[in-house]
Amino acid sequence: MARRRMSDQDNYREIDVPDTDRRASSRARGASAGNRSSSGRRGQDPGWQDDRRMQGNGGRGRASGRKGTSGRGGRGGAAGRGFAPQRQKPVLTPSNLLLALIGFLFLACVSVVLVLNLRTIYYFDIRYQQLESKTGLSEEVIRENYDTLIDYNLVTKGVKKLEFPDFPMSEHGETHFREVKRIFFAIQYFLIILGVAFLFGLSKKLRHRDYGSLKLISILTFVVPLVLGVLAVVSWDSFFIKFHEIFFSNDYWIFDPVTDPVIRILPDAFFFHCAVAILLFLLLGGVLTGAIYRFATRKFRRQRQLEQLMR
Repeated sequence: MARRRMSDQDNYREIDVPDTDRRASSRARGASAGNRSSSGRRGQDPGWQDDRRMQGNGGRGRASGRKGTSGRGGRGGAAGRGFAPQRQKPVLTPSNLLLALIGFLFLACVSVVLVLNLRTIYYFDIRYQQLESKTGLSEEVIRENYDTLIDYNLVTKGVKKLEFPDFPMSEHGETHFREVKRIFFAIQYFLIILGVAFLFGLSKKLRHRDYGSLKLISILTFVVPLVLGVLAVVSWDSFFIKFHEIFFSNDYWIFDPVTDPVIRILPDAFFFHCAVAILLFLLLGGVLTGAIYRFATRKFRRQRQLEQLMR
């Protein structure tokens, strides 16, 4: 509490005044003096207001400049981080090699199953090999017996026992066809298993932008058919015999036309055409995987070109 004197008809008396009122009145007197001082300066110096305005604008300009610079820098850093050069992952890794082997075997199984179901090849050979005149059978009979053999080797048909409509069959011949059926069934089952494994592995690789397995598959599906094709063309008989020696443990595949007359409608040229078709389908799979690899890695090639130009 402070004490203040007040006049009352020339008599003085003391009253108590709270401190808050004293501080408020002091602030009011200070503000009034400040206003009078400012008014005086404005009256004496007409450019005073312009100077204050320019200072205010300059401060705002500097603040906005700092803010803008910071904003551009932030955006630039984010852009730099967003468009940072991405290096292509190495191709020759164990996982890529394993996936490439699975993919190659999958494409090989696909090629075999396609040719097995592509009966057009044999229908073409009936006329091309002149089987009607060589066997004395009509084209319809030849087709019917061939279709019976193919249905026996297809998982989807579910044929348990092979019985040709027009040909007898020896015990050795029946054993050989049963062994052939096991091979074709294994290929069809492997087609499903390898397909699931390949698609699963490839999807994981693609999510991580690792395309090396596709390149390795395209190389395998080009080199292997090329080597096998050259061997088959150079000496088809030797290639055919070696194939049977690898996949069969007996010589039941050597048919006697007397006891197994079905061999008369299955000339060696037909098996050669089937081998060529399998290799062509395999090459086609290699071309597709190579094209996918080229398309997926196009940005890496552009990046390398830009780096070379900048050097």
